[in-house]
Amino acid sequence: MKAKLNKEWHEKHKMPENPTIDQRIEWHLDHVKNCSCRKIPGKLSEEMRKRGIKF
Repeated sequence: MKAKLNKEWHEKHKMPENPTIDQRIEWHLDHVKNCSCRKIPGKLSEEMRKRGIKF
């Protein structure tokens, strides 16, 4: 089964160009709340765990 893409959310919430790690974390946290098209990438999820960020 393919994950559901929330096209409307993606159109309104573009990832910034050359995002900082903090911007990437913020975007992905918002993304998992609004869209189920993909998981948080491995290295980023590792960094979030190190920082104690739950997702």
